Amino acid sequence: MDDIQKKIIPLITDGNLTQLIPTIETAVQQHQVPPTAILLQTAIQAMQLDVLQYLLTRLLPHGECKENNGNEEKSPFRTLDRAFILEALNPGRLPAFELLCRHDPSLPTMQLGHWGPPLAWTIMGDNLRLASFLLANGVDPNQTQLNHRPVVVATAGHGSCAMMELLLDHGAVIEGTDALLAAVYNRRVDMLTLLVEERKVVNINAIQPANWGSHLTPGPVLHLAIRRKSGRMVRVLIEKFHADPLAQDPGVAAPSVNHLSLQGAADKRELLQDLVTWDQHSLFVRGERLMIFSGEFHPFRLPVPGLWLDVFQKIKSLGFNAVSFYTDWGLMEGNPGHVVTDGIWSLDEFFTAATEAGIYLIARPGPYINAETSAGGIPGWVLRIKGIIRSNSKDYLDATDTYMATLGKIIAKAQITNGGPVILVQLENEYTTWPNVSEAEFPTTMNKEVMAYAEKQLRDAGVVVPTVVNDNKNLGYFAPGTGLGEMDLYGIDAYPMRYDCGHPYVWPTYRFPRDWQQTHRSYSPTTPFAIMEFQGGSGGGWGGVTEDRCAILVNNEAVRVVYKNNYGFGITIFNIYMTYGGTNWGNLGYHGGYTSYDYGAAITEDRQIWREKYSEEKLQANFMKVSPAYLTATPGNGVNGSYTGNMDIAVTPLFGNGTTTNFYLVRHADFTSTENAQYRLQVPTSLGNVIIPQLGGSLSLNGRDSKFHVTDYDVGGFNLIYSSAEVFTWAKGRNEKRVLILYGGADELHELALPTYLPRPTVVDGSGVKIARKGSAWVVQWQVTPQRRVLRAGKLEIHLLWRNDAYQHWVLELAAAQPIANYSSPSKETVIVKGGYLLRSASIKGNKLHLTGDVNATTSLEVISAPADRLDGIVFNGQSLKTTGSEIGNLAATVHYRPPAISLPDLKRLDWKYLDSLPEISPGYSDESWTPLTNTYTNNTRKFTGPTCLYADDYGYHGGSLIYRGHFEANGDESWVFLNTSGGVGFGNSVWLNQTFLGSWTGSGSNMTYPSNITLPHKLSPGEPYVLTVVIDHMGQDEEAPGTDAIKFPRGILDYALSGHELSDLTWKMTGNLGGEQYQDLTRGPLNEGAMYAERQGYHLPKPPTSSWKSSSPINDGLTDAGIGFYATSFSLNLPDGYDIPLSFVFNTSASDARSGTSYRCQLFVNGYQFGKYVNNLGPQTNFPVPEGILNYNGVNYVALTLWALEPQGALVGGLDLVTSTPVLSGYRKPAPAPQPGWKPRRGAY
Repeated sequence: MDDIQKKIIPLITDGNLTQLIPTIETAVQQHQVPPTAILLQTAIQAMQLDVLQYLLTRLLPHGECKENNGNEEKSPFRTLDRAFILEALNPGRLPAFELLCRHDPSLPTMQLGHWGPPLAWTIMGDNLRLASFLLANGVDPNQTQLNHRPVVVATAGHGSCAMMELLLDHGAVIEGTDALLAAVYNRRVDMLTLLVEERKVVNINAIQPANWGSHLTPGPVLHLAIRRKSGRMVRVLIEKFHADPLAQDPGVAAPSVNHLSLQGAADKRELLQDLVTWDQHSLFVRGERLMIFSGEFHPFRLPVPGLWLDVFQKIKSLGFNAVSFYTDWGLMEGNPGHVVTDGIWSLDEFFTAATEAGIYLIARPGPYINAETSAGGIPGWVLRIKGIIRSNSKDYLDATDTYMATLGKIIAKAQITNGGPVILVQLENEYTTWPNVSEAEFPTTMNKEVMAYAEKQLRDAGVVVPTVVNDNKNLGYFAPGTGLGEMDLYGIDAYPMRYDCGHPYVWPTYRFPRDWQQTHRSYSPTTPFAIMEFQGGSGGGWGGVTEDRCAILVNNEAVRVVYKNNYGFGITIFNIYMTYGGTNWGNLGYHGGYTSYDYGAAITEDRQIWREKYSEEKLQANFMKVSPAYLTATPGNGVNGSYTGNMDIAVTPLFGNGTTTNFYLVRHADFTSTENAQYRLQVPTSLGNVIIPQLGGSLSLNGRDSKFHVTDYDVGGFNLIYSSAEVFTWAKGRNEKRVLILYGGADELHELALPTYLPRPTVVDGSGVKIARKGSAWVVQWQVTPQRRVLRAGKLEIHLLWRNDAYQHWVLELAAAQPIANYSSPSKETVIVKGGYLLRSASIKGNKLHLTGDVNATTSLEVISAPADRLDGIVFNGQSLKTTGSEIGNLAATVHYRPPAISLPDLKRLDWKYLDSLPEISPGYSDESWTPLTNTYTNNTRKFTGPTCLYADDYGYHGGSLIYRGHFEANGDESWVFLNTSGGVGFGNSVWLNQTFLGSWTGSGSNMTYPSNITLPHKLSPGEPYVLTVVIDHMGQDEEAPGTDAIKFPRGILDYALSGHELSDLTWKMTGNLGGEQYQDLTRGPLNEGAMYAERQGYHLPKPPTSSWKSSSPINDGLTDAGIGFYATSFSLNLPDGYDIPLSFVFNTSASDARSGTSYRCQLFVNGYQFGKYVNNLGPQTNFPVPEGILNYNGVNYVALTLWALEPQGALVGGLDLVTSTPVLSGYRKPAPAPQPGWKPRRGAY
C-alpha cells in the first residue's frame, strides 16, 4: 500500500490523469487503494480540480443524500477523515469546495468538529468568499451554530464586521440572541455600533441576556460593560446610545455608585494608554504592527548590573526585540516588610540598559515565579503562614502586598507610557491547576480572585500596560472574556523537548504540538497567539549531567524543527526560556538544580555565543522581522503528503491574509526523524501552479530539519515568486536597491523564481548557477556550497549562501528619532554586515560606518547593504580600519585579532589561611546565642512527631546550611540514634556526638530526605551531658504546582529518636545564617550565607582578620578528619582592557592523595559572593564561571572556600584552578564592580 500511495500522490499533485487513472484502477482491482481522504486532500491542496472530480466519481459514488434533502447520515463522506473538507475551507479553495458540494449536497450543513458546520469555520477564518457561497446556496444563518452558539453571537464576539454584515444581508436575526451582549462582553465597540445602527435598536437599556452563558448575569448592557472594565464601551453606550446608568432589571439591584467607581478605576489600562494595542493577529506598538520575538533573561542571575547591557545587546543582535524577565520576591523581601531595591537588586540599570539596546521588556513580578528558584521565588517567611500559598487566603494575599506594591511602582515608572521599555506584564506563573479541581472546573472563583487580586495590586501601583497570562495547560484559563481574573492577552507555555538531558539525542514525542492554531482560535480569537514561555534549553540536577548536555537536547536542530512548527500556528508573540540563563549564585536555586543555570541556552553562562543555536535563532528572528505578511497570515493544517506527495513529509501552509504571500513549512512527518527525504513542492503562485524545482532535481530534507518556503514574497517592492531556499533577511539600500539573502544547508538543491519584468539575473560572484526562463519567470537553480553566489536583476541583489556562512552575517538597525530611538520598528533603516563572531550596533556618521562588535579571531568585514549614499570608511570599536573593495564592490576591511597576554594566579601556590569552621564539636562550646527550638505548633502540613517542632523555616532559616545541637543527659541505655533529615535533592549531613564522628549521609541525585539509624560507638556515661551536632546541607526549597504547598515541605530534622529516652529528654537548638530573616548582608541577599561558623562571622567577605589564622591550603593540605574547614586567600588581577575574558574556577580530582576522591562539599566565595556549591561525590558541575564585576579584573580579589569532609579520613581538594576560555576582542562596556562591602565585626555573631 505504501508503495502504491507513493506512486499515486505525485500523479495527483502533477494533475497527470493519463497515468493516474490506470494506476487507480489497478489499485482498486488489487484492493490496495490508499486512504481516500488523503487522496482527496492532496488534490484539493494542489487545486487539481479534474483529478478531484475523477477521484470523487471513482472512489466515492454519490450517497443517497440527493434524494433525502441533504441527509448527512447518507453522505458519501460520512466514514472518512474529514481533514480533506477542512482543507477545502482554506482561503483560495472555493472551487474545490463547490465540487465537493456538488458531490454531496449535505456538506454545507455537515458538522465538522467542535466549531460546527462550514459556515462556522468560515467565521473563525474570516473567509468571506466561502461564506457568501454558503449563504447564497441556502444555508440558514439562524439555524447554524458555532461551538454551540448562534453564529451571529459568535461573530459579534469574534468575527469581522464584514462577516456580520454578510450574515445580516442574508437574513440573520439578532433579536432574541445575545449578539449585542457578545459585542459588549468582548469590548467590540465597532461591532456594537454596527448592530445597533443596522437593527435600529431603540431602547438599549432593555436588552437582557438570552441564553449565551452563565457568566452573563441579568442586568442592563451598561452593567456588563462596567463589569468588563471597558471604559471606551461605557462611554459609547452612555454618550452615543444613551444607556442609563441607573437602569436595572426588576429584582436585580443596580450596582452602587461606589461599585461603578471601582470598576471604572480598574479600567485604567484602556483609558490611560494607547501605545500598546492589538488585534487578533499581533501587537501594535506606537501604532506599528510588530512581532514580539523575546528572550528570557533574569537580572538576579547576573548580579553585575554593568553586564546587563552586554546581554541585551547580544539578544538584540539575534534579531529579537524584547526580553522577558522575572523578579524574585524571595531575594528582595527576605526580611518581612523590607523590600530591598538598591544595589544589585535595583532594576534602574536594567531598564536603562534595555532602553539603550532597544529592547522592549515583559515584566513578570510573580509573586510566584517558579523559574527553578528556591520556593519558586516565595520568601522563606511566607512558608510559615497557615493559608495555602497561591490561594485567596488573607494571610497569603496580605503577605504579597508590600512586594507587589513596591515592584508595581518600579514597573509603572518604566512603562512605555513613561518613556520606558516595559510593554507587557505577566501575573503569577503557570497558574493552571488546583488540587481536587478538574480541568473542566478550573479556575474556581477562588483562583480567579487570586489573579484579580494580583492585577489590582499592580493597577493600584500605576501599571497600565496590558496584562498577559501563561497557561501551560493550553486550556484557555484567564483568557479575555472568561470573567473575573481574566487578562488582556492570552498566552501559553510549553516545553515539548522535556528535560532528559542524559539522553539528549532522544526527542520525546508526546508533547509535540499539532493543533495549537485551533485551540488558540477557540480560546482567544480576538488576541494575538502568544507563547510566553517556550523551551530554549533545559537544566541538569545533582548527580546528573552538565548543562552542555542540555544544550544538545535543545540544539540548533531542535530550534529548526520545533520553533518552526510553532510559526505554523501563526504565533506573533514568542518568548524563549532561557536565552541567557546565568548562575544560581548565593543559594538562590531550587533543590533540583546545581549552581549553574546555563540552561543550555543560546548565550552561555559566561555570556559567550558560540553555540550554533544562537545563530539558528538569529536566522529565524531576522526572517520574521522582514516578513510583515506573516503577521496577518492564516494558518492552515499541517498534513502528511500535502503539497509534496511524499507521505514522509508534512507541510503546513500559512495563507496571505490581505497579501499575496504564502508560507509553507516543511518537516518530516515524524519530526524526530534523522532520515533524508526528497520531495518536490507544488504550490500556487501569482503565475499559476508550479512544481518546485522546475529545472530538474528534488528538494531535500536532511536529518532533523525544517524549512520555510515562500511564494510571492515581497522584497521591498520586488516580488520573489517563490524560493525553496530560506529567507534570512532583506534590506533597502541606496537608490532603491534591495539586497536579499537566502540560505540553505550544505549540498542542498534550491530554486527561486523572479518575474520577467526584471532584467535577466546575472551572476556577479561565484559559479554553478543555472538560470532559465519559464513562462513569465526567471528561474534560478543552484546547489549549496560554502562558496557564496551573488545575483543581480536590476536593482535587486540576491546572495545565495550556505547556512553556516549566513551565520556570519548581522542585521543592525540604525537609530531613529525619539520615541523609537533604538527600539525595533518596521520603518527603521538597517545595515547588513558580514562580520564574524558578533556585531552589536551600527551608526552612520558622515560617510563612515561605525560598528561595535566582538571578534575572537582575525575577521574580515564586508558591508553587504547600507542605506547611505556613499560610504568610504569603517570604524570598529572606535578604531578606523583600512578599507578595500570586495569582489562585488562592497566596502570591506579586516579586524586583526591578537591574543592578549593574560596572567592568572596558580591557586595551588597561593598563601591560604585556615580556620576551623565547626567549633561546635569542640569541648566547652556554648550555643547560648543559638535559637531554641521550643515551638509546640506549626502551620506546616507535615506535623512534627516530637514535643517541639524542629523545622528550620519555622525559626527563620531558609537556605545555605543548617546546624542543630541536641542536648541530653545520658542514662547508660543509649545504643543508637535515629535521625530523619531533609535538605532537598543532593543534600548531605554529618553527625557528631560530642567530639565523636558518628557518620554522614553523602547524598544522592534522588533523595530529598534521608532517615538513618546510627549505632553509637561506645557506651555513654550515665549522668553526663552529651550533645548531638547535626550539620545539614540546604539545597533550596522545592517548586510547586498551585495549591499543593509543596514548597512548604520542611528542611532540617523531621524526626528523631534516642534509644533509652523519651523524645522530650532532648532539647534542641539550631542556627542557620546569622540573623535568619534579619540577615545582615543586604548587598548580597538573604540566601548567600549558611550556618557555618565562618559564614556567621562574615569571614567569607573581603578582608577578614586572617593575621592570626594558620597557613593551610585546601589543595595541598586539606582536612584529615571529618569536619569543616574554612580557607581564604587573595590575589590580584590585571587583565588587558578591550577584551571580554571569561574566567571560571575549575575543581578536579587530579591529586594522588586518596582524600581527593572522598565525599566532600565546597562552597566557593568570590569577594563575598557565593558562586559555587561543589559536591565531589555527586557532581556533575566542576566548572564555575564567575563574571567580571564579581571578580575584579584590575584589582585585588578575595576568595574563600568552605571544605566539608563527610568521611572520617577527611578531604583534600584535588585541584582548583582559575582558567580562561578564548578572550574576545570586544566592544562591550567594561562593567563597574558589583558592590563588595568587606568584613567588619558583626553584631550578635556567635
